[in-house]
Amino acid sequence: MSYMIGIDIGTSGVKTLVVTETGKIVAQATAEYPLYHPKAGWAEQNPEDWWEATLATLKQVGEALGSDAARVKAIGLSGQMHGSVFLDKSGNVLRPAILWCDVRTADQCRYITEKVGREQLIRHTSNPALEGFTAPKIVWLQQNEAQVYAQVAKVLLPKDYVRYRLTGEIFTEMSDAAGTLLLDVTHRRWSEAVLKTLDISPEILPECRESIDACGTLTREVAEHAGLPAGIPVAGGGADNACGATGAGIVKPGRVLSSIGSSGVILVHTDQPQTDPQGKVHTFNHAIPNKWYVMGVIMAAGLSLKWFRDNLGHLEKQMESLTGTDAYDLMSQQATPTPPGAEGLIFLPYLNGERTPHADAYARGVFFGLTPRHTRGHLIRAVMEGVVYALRDSVEIIRGMGIPIEQVRAIGGGAKSPLWRQMQADIMQLEVATLNIDEGPAFGAALLAGVAAGVYDTVEEAAENTVRIVHTTEPNRALVGLYDDYYGLFRSLYPALKDRFREAAKLEA
Repeated sequence: MSYMIGIDIGTSGVKTLVVTETGKIVAQATAEYPLYHPKAGWAEQNPEDWWEATLATLKQVGEALGSDAARVKAIGLSGQMHGSVFLDKSGNVLRPAILWCDVRTADQCRYITEKVGREQLIRHTSNPALEGFTAPKIVWLQQNEAQVYAQVAKVLLPKDYVRYRLTGEIFTEMSDAAGTLLLDVTHRRWSEAVLKTLDISPEILPECRESIDACGTLTREVAEHAGLPAGIPVAGGGADNACGATGAGIVKPGRVLSSIGSSGVILVHTDQPQTDPQGKVHTFNHAIPNKWYVMGVIMAAGLSLKWFRDNLGHLEKQMESLTGTDAYDLMSQQATPTPPGAEGLIFLPYLNGERTPHADAYARGVFFGLTPRHTRGHLIRAVMEGVVYALRDSVEIIRGMGIPIEQVRAIGGGAKSPLWRQMQADIMQLEVATLNIDEGPAFGAALLAGVAAGVYDTVEEAAENTVRIVHTTEPNRALVGLYDDYYGLFRSLYPALKDRFREAAKLEA
């Protein structure tokens, strides 16, 4: 029996899994690290923290495996997208990494859009300039820390920096490179036109390979530390969303990933590159060679319900501490008997601004339609429905692009909650499936490692051999008209409030 290791370099910590070729998880470990906010809107991490957490988790799973560590055939890497690690010519980190959730680059996004041209930018990279992407961070460094930029020899994404420390080799791969705003997503190569226009030397970018390619081998030093075989291949791996999709079996047309974690994601596989001309959804390269995916992202999905729990759910938290019943389950119990549509109460889940479809950092959360009739159950249900309405925005855009959507595969908190699963089925009017695997990007990274090591011939084979549907939730057809009406009202609120959000932001300042 062959084993593969998947390592996910997340925003809050590293998760490392050991997976058999049949998909069984035989060992796992996690390690957390801090996120720094040195200024308002900034988000940074120390790449050394990622490395130390990776070493710690590798050692833990190596010890758990014992003599079975000899069965490990390869390592795959997944990681938070868009982050930037700036290295000098000696491979030293020049400054803290700037992360995907850092929004300091609003001016640089405008600069890129004006310099390249919005239509040209979407034509070359399949995406508009957004604060989270890597290219605006590089331009920010050019314009604000010129002395540091002058020393930059390479720019790496988070997981690729960890690969460098594991193997001594510098590479990236298509799915993560797609999130830099510097890759020609359609033609699968760095965009010479964008690089030249932005005066970014192609020499500072790593060679770009496929997710299933071997991109170096584990050094003897790391292998001895972790108790693993030296020289095993380290696969290209993938961006967290691409690996999450792989691990959920989103490897064929018609399958859609719905992920409700802190943020929310709708992701659909495509055999050909398909781009929204308005740039409201992203088009990125999949972890499968010569395949793509289209994705919409909302910034505060599970985060919206967490906000409610932390600020208005003190009773549920106290009950959790006394009885052991999860506070979220107690909140769902209150929301379940509330009628669909929450009797006219609608929540806009824009607590952190919004990305799809509005790309508006000024957007804010709103309860609309409150009356004396509404109870805590109505409020909770409205928050949960508001998240799904926002996810439906991405579904409707993708449908409008002519991309088939047949089945939703739910992961994250939205998969664990029966109420949220039913809401997704009813509001999107699609079957929602839950899976035997809900380990996220680390599991997908392990499957990619298996392909790199020859355990599987293809990514599709890896997913089909390990991922199985265990439950389906069917939509209630009687609610089509009701939810269509409420969704139409939801969609009308942002345009009506857009200018007011900006006025509110000025008052906040």
